[in-house]
Amino acid sequence: MYIPAAFRMETDAALALVAAHPFATLVSLGSGGLLSTPLPLLLDRQGNQVRLIGHIARANPHWRDFDPAVPSLAVFQGGDAYVTPSWYAAKQETGKVVPTWNYKAVHIHGTLRLVEEPAALLDIVTRLTDRHEADRPMPWAVSDAPADYLATMLKAIVGLELLVERVEGKAKLSQNRPAEDQAAVRAGLAGVLDM
Repeated sequence: MYIPAAFRMETDAALALVAAHPFATLVSLGSGGLLSTPLPLLLDRQGNQVRLIGHIARANPHWRDFDPAVPSLAVFQGGDAYVTPSWYAAKQETGKVVPTWNYKAVHIHGTLRLVEEPAALLDIVTRLTDRHEADRPMPWAVSDAPADYLATMLKAIVGLELLVERVEGKAKLSQNRPAEDQAAVRAGLAGVLDM
């Protein structure tokens, strides 16, 4: 990902975005070209080791066809918005402005491994569920499902583990514009988002 210095996110900020916006696009090299699968991935930090965990449908060819010798890529996005040049003071002064797009994005590169051992797969599913049910008034738990049904469902998925090797984070939020333009963009976006 092209990241000018003004837009570079520190690793901790990039990983915080991943934790807050866990829906990713996983991209791997397969025998016929690139494979791409949208899926939620859970950030898992254990000491210095960082990994992403998730699962895909066993019917999805991604898990069978990816090249484990080539790093895979998980792409995450935070908020994004169109920025009109009408918000910049220079529009009225010189007209020398163009539209742009503000956004946050994180690319995580790493080695993709499969998880098929039933207990490890159950752990992944449980952790994903617990994470996304945590804020609900009456959280659903994996253990709420009948054991035989759960066993059948687990046979229909394959767990994934992306061992993180490189994190690239970009927050393009008009930092390269004068302070007055940055304030105008914030005000403009606030007006758009209030609709």
